[in-house]
Amino acid sequence: MISGLYQGQDGGSRLELRVDVDGARPTGRVSGDLFSVAGSTTTYAGSFVVHSPTVRAEGDEARIAGRGAFTFETPAKDVTVTLTGGSGTAEVAGHVYPVAFASPHFRQVLLEVDSVAGTVPFASYATSALPTPAGCPPRELSVAAAYAEAGIGLTVAEPGVIPADGSGADLAWDDAELHHAMTQQFSLFADAPAWRVWLLVAGRHVGGYRGIMFDYDDAHQRQGSAVFYDAIKGDTPQAQRAQLRTYVHELGHAFNLLHSWQKNLAAPPQPLGPDGGFGDLSWMNYVQNYRPGGEPGYWAAFPFQFTDAELVHLRHGFYRDVAMGANAFGTGAAEIAPFERPVEDLSGLRLEVRAKERFGFGEPVVVELKLSYTGEPRVTHGHLHPDTEFTQIAITRPGGRTVLYRPMMRHCVDDSAEVRLDPGNPALYRSAYVGHGRDGHYFQQPGEYLVRGQYIAADGSRIVSDPCLVRVRYPAGADDHRVAELMLGEEQGKLFSLLGSDSPELRAGNEALDELIDRYGGHPLTVYARMVKGLNAEREFKAITAGKRLRVRPPDPKQGVEQLSAVAREAASGGLIDNITLNMVMRRLARAEARQGDLGRAGAVLDRMVALFEDKGVNPIVLGGIRRQAEETKTALGARS
Repeated sequence: MISGLYQGQDGGSRLELRVDVDGARPTGRVSGDLFSVAGSTTTYAGSFVVHSPTVRAEGDEARIAGRGAFTFETPAKDVTVTLTGGSGTAEVAGHVYPVAFASPHFRQVLLEVDSVAGTVPFASYATSALPTPAGCPPRELSVAAAYAEAGIGLTVAEPGVIPADGSGADLAWDDAELHHAMTQQFSLFADAPAWRVWLLVAGRHVGGYRGIMFDYDDAHQRQGSAVFYDAIKGDTPQAQRAQLRTYVHELGHAFNLLHSWQKNLAAPPQPLGPDGGFGDLSWMNYVQNYRPGGEPGYWAAFPFQFTDAELVHLRHGFYRDVAMGANAFGTGAAEIAPFERPVEDLSGLRLEVRAKERFGFGEPVVVELKLSYTGEPRVTHGHLHPDTEFTQIAITRPGGRTVLYRPMMRHCVDDSAEVRLDPGNPALYRSAYVGHGRDGHYFQQPGEYLVRGQYIAADGSRIVSDPCLVRVRYPAGADDHRVAELMLGEEQGKLFSLLGSDSPELRAGNEALDELIDRYGGHPLTVYARMVKGLNAEREFKAITAGKRLRVRPPDPKQGVEQLSAVAREAASGGLIDNITLNMVMRRLARAEARQGDLGRAGAVLDRMVALFEDKGVNPIVLGGIRRQAEETKTALGARS
């Protein structure tokens, strides 16, 4: 067997060569990465892959040859590799490298795992503990072993345990806290590509998720992920099997693997597998969405491996497309063609994207998504928000270019969240801030934009909305210009996405919002700054220090009440905040009042919320849901007191 990683150097040029023509699940390819060596520094130079090489063996010698696809221009595109007994030569781009066998793994990655005190990191799962498909060999699979089977050597560093200081009763993590934790941990490393990824084992996420790869919003992405122990813990074989899949799945995103039903959004676009990708037997699919048969069908057929196409990416994807901290997640997928309606749609579902008539220059653009049924009642999943991977938003800018909205945080919603749409529950609504994401601000200039949505239903149907017109007004004076400047900074966009943060990495953004409130307190757009500051003050904030201790800043309910009350007053007078966001703000305001020890005022806030929506004349069914939310919130706040 000759497959594996070979290394060699020709003067100042170093080659890492991957030969993949025999052994376990060979993809029939040869690929490599080239680096320039100068003194004590090494710089990435380019990559290549030969997709269909010819392989000839004569005695102890193997000769592999084919035409390569390169990331750089070269007249010498033919690649020839000659191997004998673990060494040989490789002719690549006009250079001849002496090479020697280095590892049976095609790539080597360091995994650093930190766990918050009280959680237990996953160890391993015996695949024989539960029934497996015919031909699936029994073995003991750790996360490292699962990746080793894919040809990736995963070295797990000595795990660290993060003790908690002043944590109180709540160890639920939100996106802002995870973002801050990742920036603190990776401040120890060079801000550059490296075969290294960090995994945090935390208690739970405020959204109830099983796991998340949350590093999506800077020049060096895909370095941080998390799994949530409370959602996946357990000693039963079923629980251990699910933990293994969650760990491998989230780390798969760090290698730039998309979900099975999203591969058409990669660059270049990849063909979807059976049933629009839901039929993939892959770590990257969701078990409950597998077709046919859902979760039972998935586990009955899953051989605990990546698909062939995913193996090609892991083993032979160009260096910058795979290495952590290099190209962004789904590189190149930001610019797309506008979503087109299916030529035939028998789904019985309708998606609408709605927005208010006009937005001020610099105002956070929020759209409302509505999913309803047509004809007979329908059952689907409730993951309608675009940060959950089942809904995508396309934005056509005034100049005609269409980009894909890519949220700062993507949530792996690994549950069914089934909803039935019928006369008693005719529609599902979500509010989504789409003004800022991984590509920065999407509405940076005045003019007319077209926003389209695409929802991937539980059966794989792709429901496309009509375009929604979004108008961004031109600023009317000097104050409008200055306010827009304070709103459109990159850090401010992140704060709007995260609904506030204590992170020192976002200090300049917080200072800009403070200036907005102090100097332009009467400007209509200041309400958004008050909302972000109030929501962040009202909650506790967890921070992992450089010494790997978890410190929790307690809530500041007084500051939360001050800012959120101003938001509620502005909304009551017909302000800018949309109804769904206002609902959330008033429930958080009630929580802040309760934290100050005044349950009476908390109840009054919730009663005022119901009355406000009554005055707005919202749909009776929606109003009934708001009344239930108010009563449930009162009960929850009373139980906490």
